[in-house]
Amino acid sequence: MKTITTALVAGAMLSLAVRAADAREWRGWNIHPPEYPVSTGMEYFAEEVGKRSNGELEAKVFHSGVLGDQPDAIEQVREGALDWAVFNFGPIGAVSPEANIASLPFIFNSVDSMFELMEGPVGEEIADGVRAIGLEPLGYFDSGARSFYHRERIIETPADLDGQKFRVMGNQLYVDMVNSLGGNATPMPYADVFQALSTGVIDGAENNYPSFESSGHYEAAKFYSNSQHLILPECLCMNKDLYDSLSPEQQALVKEVGAEAALLQREEWAKREESSKAKVLAAGVQIVEIEDKTPFQEMMQPVYDKFLEDNPQLSDLIDRVREAQQ
Repeated sequence: MKTITTALVAGAMLSLAVRAADAREWRGWNIHPPEYPVSTGMEYFAEEVGKRSNGELEAKVFHSGVLGDQPDAIEQVREGALDWAVFNFGPIGAVSPEANIASLPFIFNSVDSMFELMEGPVGEEIADGVRAIGLEPLGYFDSGARSFYHRERIIETPADLDGQKFRVMGNQLYVDMVNSLGGNATPMPYADVFQALSTGVIDGAENNYPSFESSGHYEAAKFYSNSQHLILPECLCMNKDLYDSLSPEQQALVKEVGAEAALLQREEWAKREESSKAKVLAAGVQIVEIEDKTPFQEMMQPVYDKFLEDNPQLSDLIDRVREAQQ
C-alpha cells in the first residue's frame, strides 16, 4: 500500500510539473517601441490568448529589441529559445525562399493586393515555406511600403543612387536591388542606422513612414523619396513545435486571435502612417512622389533573374502572384 501511495504521489507531482511547464509564459520578441502599431497588435494577442484560454496559455511581449536584433530573434524563435514574435518578411526571406518572393522589388502593386494574395491560396504556399523553417504564421501585419531616404539629396531617378551607400536589411535580394540601381548596399542592424546616418557612414536608408519617424532617422535624413519599391507583410508567428504541441482547440484559438490582432494592427498602422508623415513634414523633411517608377522597375530584371536561377522551383508561384494583379 505504501508503494502504491508513493507512486500516486509521485505521479501527481509529475502531472503538476508537466502542467506548470505547459503553462509557462511565452516570450514574445518585438523590435518596435511600446507605442508602435505592431506593439499594439502584439499586446492584444498576448492579452486575448490569456483571457480566452482562462489562463492556460500566457504570453508576454518584450519591446524595443531588448531580446536581440531581428535575424538573431528569428533563429531563436525557430529553435524555441523564444516562443513568438512579429518579423518582417525581409529577414524571414533570408532563410525561406518562398517568403523571399514578397521581397522581390515591385512584386506587389499595392498594400491591398498584397494582403489579398497573402490571405489566399498563393499566401498559403508561401506560409508553407515559413513553416518549413520552424515558424507558424498566425496573421499578417501591415508595414506599409518602403521607400528611399537620404541625408543630402532627393532620389527621383536611379541615377540619383549612383555610388551612394544605402543601409538595407540583411537579405541578399535587397543588396542586389540597391546595387542594380547603382548604389552601394550596406546591410546593417536597425539599431545602428541612426548613428550611421548622423555621422555620414551611410548616405541613406529605406523604410516606411512610421519607422522613419519613430527611429528618429528623419532628424538626420531630410529627403524622403516615395519609391515604394517594397511592400512587405510582417508575420505574427510562433515556434512551430510549440504550436504543434497545442491541442486543436488551442491552435484554433491562437489562429483566431492572431487574425484579430492583425486587423487591429492594420487599423492602427493606417492612423500612424498619417501622423508620422505629418510629423516628418513639420520637421522639415522634403517628400518627393515618384510618379513614374518604370525606370526603377526596368532595372530590377537582373534581381529577378538571379533569384529564379537560385530558386527555379518558384517560377510558377511568382507568375501567379503577377497574374493575380493584372
